[in-house]
Amino acid sequence: MSKSEQKLADVTGQFTQVMRDGRKLSDTDWSNGRIILSNKRIVIASNDGKHTIPLSEIQSIRGRYDVNQTVAKVSDYISINYGADVFLVSMGDVEEFELQIQKAILDGEIVLIKHPAVKGGVVQDSSWEKARVKINDGVANFAVESGSLVQIEVDDVGTVESDERTIRSKERPVIEAEHTEEGSSVQTYLSGGAQNCAILKSVLDRGAEKNASQIELSGKEEEVLMAIYSGVSPFEVPEFLDMDVDEVEEIYERLIELDVLEEVRVRREVALKPRGRNIASEAMNSK
Repeated sequence: MSKSEQKLADVTGQFTQVMRDGRKLSDTDWSNGRIILSNKRIVIASNDGKHTIPLSEIQSIRGRYDVNQTVAKVSDYISINYGADVFLVSMGDVEEFELQIQKAILDGEIVLIKHPAVKGGVVQDSSWEKARVKINDGVANFAVESGSLVQIEVDDVGTVESDERTIRSKERPVIEAEHTEEGSSVQTYLSGGAQNCAILKSVLDRGAEKNASQIELSGKEEEVLMAIYSGVSPFEVPEFLDMDVDEVEEIYERLIELDVLEEVRVRREVALKPRGRNIASEAMNSK
C-alpha cells in the first residue's frame, strides 16, 4: 500500500460475483472472506485468492441482485458494478460500509448544483454553480462556490430521478432530488461525471426508496394531501375542501399512522412527510 493510500475499513464478510465480462452467473454461491476498503480500491480476499476493484472503475452501487435462491437467502448486501463485472458483498454493517465507499469516492469532488431548481412546484431562475461534496451519515452536503451550503437529508428525500441536460454547452447527466427546505418542497439538480452522478444517486436513493408512495388512499384523503401540498394551512383545509372538521381530523389521524403526515402541534397542525409529498404530487399530475 503506497503512502498516498489509506485503509478506511477492514471487515470479514461474504461475497460473490454475479456478472463476469458482461455475462450473468446464475450458479454463483457466497464465499467467506476479508473485505478491505481504502481510498483507492476495494480488495476482497479469501482462501481462493483475491479480487481488486479500483474505486475509479466503480460505475454504481446498487441494492438487491438476487440471481438465485442461494444469493437471495442473504438479507442485506450491496452490489458493486465496475466495468462488465458485478460483485455482491455482505458484512455486519452493510450500510456503514456502503457509506464508507460513497465517502471515499465523493468527498472533495466538485460537481455542478442548481438550487433550488424548483420550489413549491414553480421553476426557479437559479443558475448552475460549482460545489464541493461532503457525505455524512444521513446527509449530503454541498459547499457552493458562492458561499452557501446546501444540505440534503437522505430521509427527507421524496424522489430521485436521472436525466440528461445541456449544461454549459455540454450534454451532462443530471440527478433531480426532491426534498424540503424551510417547510417548502424543493428540487435540487446535481450534475457531474457519470461516476459521481451514479454514486450520488445511490446516496439519495436510500431515502427515496424508503419514502415510496405505494399506499392506497381514498379520494378525500388525496384531496387533503393536495390541499396541504398546495400551501393551504391544515387549519383551513375543512373550509377549503368544504368538509366536516371531524372528518378532516380522522383523515389526519390515518395519514399520521401511515407515516404520510407528521404532527407538528397537538392542535392538529400537520406537515407533509416525503411520502405524502410524493402522493400529493402524483395525485395532482393525474388530475
